[in-house]
Amino acid sequence: MKGLYTHGSSSRNQLLDWEKHALDSFFAKMSDKEKPFPCIPATIGFSMNQLKYGFIGSPRRDTTIKELASLLTSYTEQSREFGNYTSLIIFYETPESMKNAPVEEYEQIFWEHLSRLTELDEFDWPEDIPQDPHDPIWEFCFNGEKYFMYCATPAHKNRKSRHFDVLMLAITPRWVLQEFNKSQSYAQRIKSQVRKRLANYDNITIHPDLNTYGAEDNFEWRQYFLRDDDTSLSKCPYHRFLKLLGKNS
Repeated sequence: MKGLYTHGSSSRNQLLDWEKHALDSFFAKMSDKEKPFPCIPATIGFSMNQLKYGFIGSPRRDTTIKELASLLTSYTEQSREFGNYTSLIIFYETPESMKNAPVEEYEQIFWEHLSRLTELDEFDWPEDIPQDPHDPIWEFCFNGEKYFMYCATPAHKNRKSRHFDVLMLAITPRWVLQEFNKSQSYAQRIKSQVRKRLANYDNITIHPDLNTYGAEDNFEWRQYFLRDDDTSLSKCPYHRFLKLLGKNS
């Protein structure tokens, strides 16, 4: 497994063909001026070259979750050195046989991997974050850091903002997103611009689960994986996993 990759580094020559293709597709998506990607924090991080990239195995391979945990651990330990708008972008080596899988299969894989990450986490869950995903201020944590998780898949067709050629994760520290919430007026302006971009980017209306962190009617887990229509899971799969571990007390 390779370590964290930085755009423009000489290590590009060591990348496999699928890894180069994934990077090129991502760069094209993020640098499109005619149809700008909706997530403004992500586009800023990209333009400032503060994003880090990682490549891991097939979503269905058992060892892949350990590769993900290793990269996220390395990123967590160094992230504050990368800049105020950093995120970790993870590309899975998604086999062609999986490219036509339904959105629901990717959804199941995503939640399995998120749950198994917790199993591999050597840090205690932060005391200031509830362990119940159905609490409005819950968010995913790993290595003591709070993260917003975003998942894109080849199965998304209508929601172009959630489509990518391979299974992809964008993992953003909460402290990065707080940069955009320093003032209420600025946060509202950013939110309005993101929603305008979404309306132009997707072939479907904005998903009803999109909301603001900390709002009483917001649940972060619902935003991690958006389906290609307006439906969503009634209960968080991660919640059930925590109960199995006995961590939900």
